[in-house]
Amino acid sequence: MFFRVALLIIIVFTLLSCSKNKEVLYEPTSKVNPYTIYNEAMESFNKNDFYFANKKFTQAELNFKNINLAAKAAIMSSFCLYSINFYDEAVENLNRFLKLYPADKNIIYAHYLIAVIYFEQISDEKKDLKPLLNADEKIDFFIKNYPETDYSLDLKFKKNLIQNQLAAKEAYIARYYISVKKWVPAINRLKVILEKYDETVFVEEALFRLVEIHYYLGLEDEAKSYAKILGYNYNSSEWFAKSYKILNKNYNLKKEFYTKKTKIEKKGFLNKIIDKIK
Repeated sequence: MFFRVALLIIIVFTLLSCSKNKEVLYEPTSKVNPYTIYNEAMESFNKNDFYFANKKFTQAELNFKNINLAAKAAIMSSFCLYSINFYDEAVENLNRFLKLYPADKNIIYAHYLIAVIYFEQISDEKKDLKPLLNADEKIDFFIKNYPETDYSLDLKFKKNLIQNQLAAKEAYIARYYISVKKWVPAINRLKVILEKYDETVFVEEALFRLVEIHYYLGLEDEAKSYAKILGYNYNSSEWFAKSYKILNKNYNLKKEFYTKKTKIEKKGFLNKIIDKIK
């Protein structure tokens, strides 16, 4: 026991003597010039090397003493993340920007870019509904708070596309219920289209499906009512011709309806905006 205590005392004294003999050396890192880093970031950005540019913009933000320049670096970093489809990271970075720099002049653009990111993650009507709802909510927020901006005009157009996509989701579910002969939920889904998405292209199909279901169930008066609405508003459409065929068995349905696909060229709207920021 005495031997163990003595050994412990010796070890303690040895460590203390060593700590006195050795001085702790601190070597400060060389001062980083944020302007140099920002310029390097811009060079990479102009070469479309957004991954490296993001790193440099982030580094510049951390070293800028001027809050306006730091905010500028932060928004450029977010755009770089968006450009390489790092959507989650871009949204996180933009939300951080909104908290840290609430008075910055690019605050409107940050909200706009979040809405665009949500919009670009929208898939077809068979996939997850969450991106659709996120985009719809963010676009509504933007249009309400910044109605007179150029961004608002673009988002109003995207809003219409989202409404069509939400209507497509309802129509897809209604078709499923029809396929398994669940008439009540199918009718409910179709009525949602008529009530909430009455300006979308799916209104015609919804009216036709309602004609189809009610006629099948023997409710001819209701079927004719929906057919009249369809005929009054869309009397030259394919869906009206199909509904007319249901109510008039001798009608010869001609295939004279074509779907035209319009190619929409992607405008460099975001790039024009970012040019103003950088």
